[in-house]
Amino acid sequence: MKKLTKYSTIAACFGALLLGGCSKDIYDRTANIPALIPQVADGDAGEWKPYLLANNEEFSVATPVAVTNPDYIAQVNEIKAAQADYTSDEAALVKYWSAGAVLRWNEIMRELVSKRNLPPYQNDDGSYPAPSSTNPLAYPIFPFANPPYAARAYAYVAAAQYDALIAAYHYKAIYNRKAPYKVDSTLNVKIPKNDLPSYPSEDAVVAGAAVELLKLLFPADQDYINQRAQEHMQARILSGANVRSDLEAGQALGKAVAQKFATRARGDRAGTAGGNQASWAALENDCLARGEVPWYSFELPKRPPMLPGFGKVRSFLIDSLGVIALRPGPPPAVESEKMKQETLDVYNYIKNPSRERIRIVHFWADGAGTYTPPGHWDAIAADEFIKQDLSEVRWARNMALLNMTLFDAAIVCWDVKYFYYNPRPTQLNPAIKTLTGIPNFPSYISGHSTFSGAAAAVLGHLVPAKAQVFADMAQEASMSRVYGGIHYLADCQTGLEVGKKVGGYAIERAKTDGAE
Repeated sequence: MKKLTKYSTIAACFGALLLGGCSKDIYDRTANIPALIPQVADGDAGEWKPYLLANNEEFSVATPVAVTNPDYIAQVNEIKAAQADYTSDEAALVKYWSAGAVLRWNEIMRELVSKRNLPPYQNDDGSYPAPSSTNPLAYPIFPFANPPYAARAYAYVAAAQYDALIAAYHYKAIYNRKAPYKVDSTLNVKIPKNDLPSYPSEDAVVAGAAVELLKLLFPADQDYINQRAQEHMQARILSGANVRSDLEAGQALGKAVAQKFATRARGDRAGTAGGNQASWAALENDCLARGEVPWYSFELPKRPPMLPGFGKVRSFLIDSLGVIALRPGPPPAVESEKMKQETLDVYNYIKNPSRERIRIVHFWADGAGTYTPPGHWDAIAADEFIKQDLSEVRWARNMALLNMTLFDAAIVCWDVKYFYYNPRPTQLNPAIKTLTGIPNFPSYISGHSTFSGAAAAVLGHLVPAKAQVFADMAQEASMSRVYGGIHYLADCQTGLEVGKKVGGYAIERAKTDGAE
């Protein structure tokens, strides 16, 4: 593996900050955290229950060479050679990645989502182009990482990392090859030592799974994704944590597991969720046939609705009948006194905004150019998990539970939105001027509220001492949409309730996965 120069190291570590306006915040949050030192090693994680793998031995890992083998000794010497001219830039690289592989790859994902969360500009004829996964480098570059797409991407990567890691821990227990610094005491170790077997490398497994799926999900960013993986593996060599064969075995396992998730992703119906003109017209006509006022786009020119078929995408924890069962009753009828009052309430919030309500609106806005509401909850979770000193495999398990829940919440929410096709407050009262734009999809139920109710339920289970804190955050996120003039109170209250029910599926799964 080529040793990084001073300038390539700086580019690898900090080039990410140039990708998007909000990327700096992603890395500022964790810039100074220490190396990961788990309170509990979770050495039994190889027996935990996977999501997609048939079992933890579905993909084989070759028996490693003995630590007395000349090839292994040569690999240890490679570490010593890499450390011979250890620069401050390389020390920064090791420090960055030693904070945790799952954490850092989640941050990289949030950065990519922020970069690609931009709706395409209209054509000269007033129509809108759509990103195409079959021609990802043509304008508009694939993907448009809107909230449903982002939730799906976070979920696939997190779930694949979890399955790959528990498979890796299974083989760690079988082969029990010690870390190189336990084999050769003369190694200069740059990170905290532990007793976990080093083959296959857990960092390499996480990176292998992430790289394979991120190249599928963000094909225009493959060079950057590969660059981050290279620096990650270089950091493991420089730190003295792994020899090359540890890394190669881990990457191969991570990629094999990711391919199984990629096959699932290609058939989960997300590719047809955008619909077509006939299906868009049918949504409006069905709403009119029910005697209701249909939603319409406030974009100029009128933009097609965002992902009207996303409610039919295959979820992780809820089957298709479960999605329908979670569908709540209808919103207040447009001509009802209840809806008139709710519209007036929204108008009054907008007419008389307080400084605190404006702060809340903008804190939770998560619009274009951000890592979206699911990414916001990932950031909140990461801030909390850092304090818990979790093992890599428990980090992966927690992030998988959270992100599969957020993905399922997107599916359930979008099913409801396009089943009722309810207009936004700005449509019923043009005097309502929102504080943070108008999303290009129907009002009922609130996506922010559904995401937040689901996330708070799962995080409250994972960190019981903070359950009320997460619930209060979800309530604030939900109300931010009323304060901003984007949603009626019914949208938000019902969204929170539905989201909490979605979170319940993940909690039931957590109770049976072997980690509790």
